[in-house]
Amino acid sequence: MITYLYWLLVAAAIFLALFGIGVRMGKWKPALITAVVIWLLSTLLYYFWLEQIFVKRLGGTMNVTVEEGHQHVAATWKGDNLWIENYDPETNRCIFQEYSRGNMLEGKVVIKNCNPLRAGDTPAPSETLDKGL
Repeated sequence: MITYLYWLLVAAAIFLALFGIGVRMGKWKPALITAVVIWLLSTLLYYFWLEQIFVKRLGGTMNVTVEEGHQHVAATWKGDNLWIENYDPETNRCIFQEYSRGNMLEGKVVIKNCNPLRAGDTPAPSETLDKGL
């Protein structure tokens, strides 16, 4: 819902630039340039920063795709940034990385010999109690 409101305000700002500068003042070239600048800056602002803030603080939807061949383990928020942990079975590494739409200022931690799926190697607590261990 908040995303729709944001884009409605962006559309209103573009309309006001076109109407105010283009129609009222008769200067269409500056009106078009202003409208394109508003659209470009608004899109970049949303794409690189506001999307995660809208989802975390105000509710919304965000789609994240897990890399081919990786298995998703966990996701958490640190401040306004989403951190996602995936497991790569080919290299036996857990990749804990900050999700950033533009891959800019993205943190990444790689844990070697991670194997989070090794739960079958150690018996569950209930199994050790049943065997009297």
